Amino acid sequence: MAAPGENLRINPDRLWDSLMEMAKIGPGVAGGNNRQTLTDDDAKGRALFQSWCEAAGMTMGVDTMGTMFATRPGTDPEALPVYMGSHLDTQPTGGKYDGVLGVLGALECIRSMNDLGVRTKHPIVVTNWTNEEGTRFAPAMLASGVFAGMHDQDWAYARKDAEGKSFGDELKRIGWVGEEAVGARKMHAMFELHIEQGPILEAEGRQIGVVTHGQGLWWLEVTLTGKDAHTGSTPMNMRVNAGLGMARIIEAVHQIAMDHQPGAVGAVGQANVYPNSRNVIPGKAVFTIDFRSPDLGKLTAMRERLEAEAPKIAAELGLGISIEAVGHFDPVTFDPGLVTVVRDAAERLGYSHMDIISGAGHDACWINRVAPTVMVMCPCVGGLSHNEAEEISKDWAAAGTDVMFHAVLEVAEVVS
Repeated sequence: MAAPGENLRINPDRLWDSLMEMAKIGPGVAGGNNRQTLTDDDAKGRALFQSWCEAAGMTMGVDTMGTMFATRPGTDPEALPVYMGSHLDTQPTGGKYDGVLGVLGALECIRSMNDLGVRTKHPIVVTNWTNEEGTRFAPAMLASGVFAGMHDQDWAYARKDAEGKSFGDELKRIGWVGEEAVGARKMHAMFELHIEQGPILEAEGRQIGVVTHGQGLWWLEVTLTGKDAHTGSTPMNMRVNAGLGMARIIEAVHQIAMDHQPGAVGAVGQANVYPNSRNVIPGKAVFTIDFRSPDLGKLTAMRERLEAEAPKIAAELGLGISIEAVGHFDPVTFDPGLVTVVRDAAERLGYSHMDIISGAGHDACWINRVAPTVMVMCPCVGGLSHNEAEEISKDWAAAGTDVMFHAVLEVAEVVS
C-alpha cells in the first residue's frame, strides 16, 4: 500500500462548522448536548447527517438496529469496504465532540476526497452506530455489539429505559428501523476517531493518540431491598436501610479498585434510591458499578471480589441483594498492522504522537472482533468528557482527522 502525499489535508473550517451545526440539535442546558439515543433529537441529527452524506455523493444504508452506513464507491466492486465512524448519540449532559467528531471527521474525509479528486480501490463507508452511550438503554455499544454477534437482536430490542420504553419500540417510533440484516456487512478495516476522554495526551503535549489497546469493562447492577420507614420515628437499631448498604458497597468498590493498582478503576456513576423522599429511609437502592482494566486478570478479580463482599455487607444490614451483569467486554488489542499505519501517518504529517490505551469503551472495541480495527485519538481540555463543558480545539480536531484521512487512504488504496 502506497502512502498518500503529506500535502493532502482535510478542511478544518468545514469540519468545525459541521460540528457546531450538529451541536444545535439537542442542545444541553450548559453549552453541551442532550441528544440521547432514539429520541426525537437523535432522529433530527440522523436526518442532518444523511443529508450531508447524500450531498457528498454517498448512498445510505440502514440496518435493523438503526445503524447508518453511508458508502462512497471504490473502483473495484469486489473489494471490501474500509469503514470509518463512531456515534452521534450523547449523554444526557454530554459534550459536542464525544462520538460526533468520529462521525463528522469521517464525513470530512469523504468531502476532502471529493475536493481533491481522490479515488480509491476499496469503497469507503462512514458509519453512525446506534446507542453507543448506553445511558438510556444499557448496555453501551449496543448496536455494534449486535453487529459483532455479542448480543442477540431480540434481546437488544427488549432493552428498556427508565420510563419502561423499549429500544425496539423507540427505534420504530423515530422511523429508523432499516432493512439490512445486522452484521451482514463485511469489512476490510475499520477506523474510529475519538476524543481521548482522559487527560494524558494534553498533559504530555501530544496531538495524536495511537490507540493500541482498549480497557475491558464490567457493569454490575446491584439492587438492594430493605424497608421504607420514617426517618424521624424509626429507631436506628430497627432500620433496614438500603441507602446505607449502597454507601458501604460504593466504599468497597473504591477500595477494590485501589487494591488492584496500577491499571484498574472502579466507581458508581448511576444510583437511585426509592422512594427518594427526604423523610423516608430508602427501602430500595439500585446502582451500577463500573470496573475497568486493560488486564483481564485484574478485571475478573475485581468482579469476583465485589460479588463476594457485597452480599456480606447486605447481610449485615438485613438487606436483600441481587447483582446483574448489564455490560461487559474483555480488554481489546487493536490490529497491529493498522496501528502501524496510524502511527506512520502521524509521523509523516509531523504531528506529535504517542501510543495510548483507551480508558473508555467504543464501538471499535466490538468491531475489532469481526474485522481489523484501530482508533485514533485527539486530546480534550482537562481530560473532561461526558460533561457539557467538554472542549477540544479546532487544531486538535483537524490533526486527528488528518491522521485518519491519511491512514484510510493508505488502506483503501488510492488509484488516482
